[in-house]
Amino acid sequence: MASGQSGSGGGREVFRVVEELRSRIAGGVYPVDSLLPAQRDLASEFSVSRDTVQRALEQLKSEGWIETRQGSGTRVVQRVLKEQQVQSYTLTAAVEGRVSLREFIDEAFTGSEVVLDVYSLTSESLGVHVKGQIERIRSGEVAPRRISIRMLLPSASLDLPYPKALDDPDGDLTAQLRHRLLDVTRRHNESIRSELLQLRAEGLVEQADIVIRYVDLTPTFKLYLINGRQALLGLYTVIERPIVLGDEEAVQSLDVLELGATLTHHIVAPDRPDARGSVFVKSWQTWFESLWTALAR
Repeated sequence: MASGQSGSGGGREVFRVVEELRSRIAGGVYPVDSLLPAQRDLASEFSVSRDTVQRALEQLKSEGWIETRQGSGTRVVQRVLKEQQVQSYTLTAAVEGRVSLREFIDEAFTGSEVVLDVYSLTSESLGVHVKGQIERIRSGEVAPRRISIRMLLPSASLDLPYPKALDDPDGDLTAQLRHRLLDVTRRHNESIRSELLQLRAEGLVEQADIVIRYVDLTPTFKLYLINGRQALLGLYTVIERPIVLGDEEAVQSLDVLELGATLTHHIVAPDRPDARGSVFVKSWQTWFESLWTALAR
């Protein structure tokens, strides 16, 4: 096991552990009400100190993923997963609280061709879901031939209103929070791209690529367009929450939870271009194309 971390290296290690545990929880590796491995086991697995694991767990606790009780271990809780539920407007009825974004992505990857257009604050959610699908492809559960992803993200130079340190809204702490956000996006971008390239190199898919463009707009919602036939739209809600920043204490901040936006779902109605779902999907696909071609770079 590694010795105690310090400085920026310690912050990077906390980030790495948080990202991996969050991905496992969101992907169902650690389902709701299950216990995480003991801290000493996590420290050994990730080759970090117990202190690094503790700070990572504090971050996940502040985001609502887990709760810790003395003598009972660290348990995955329901709150954040409930916020990820989808209200689905189908041809016949609105189905509330029965489905999640993962189910729609799962369904898309059962086909031979997967086309995803995504507009979001970061690539965190997409990274979690792509990783889950890659595991399904490697296990032989699904076998798409082509995967094509386009993603629109806010420009790195954009002065975003969140995250923002409550006690230092225009100072160094807020600048560090913004840098952390960019780092989250960069890491997920690199991970998604390398994973897709690896699939193609191994011959598990014929084509797999992601193209990312940037636009000078602050995302107030996230949008998933699946195969041009389904749209999932979720508004970001600004909240106060602590964010662990490097080796410092948690910084109380204004932020939005990338993995926590509730989504509404619409689907194109066959042979009914004027149906509510058809109009909804077409309108948002047109909106995405307009940004992609006219504003993004």
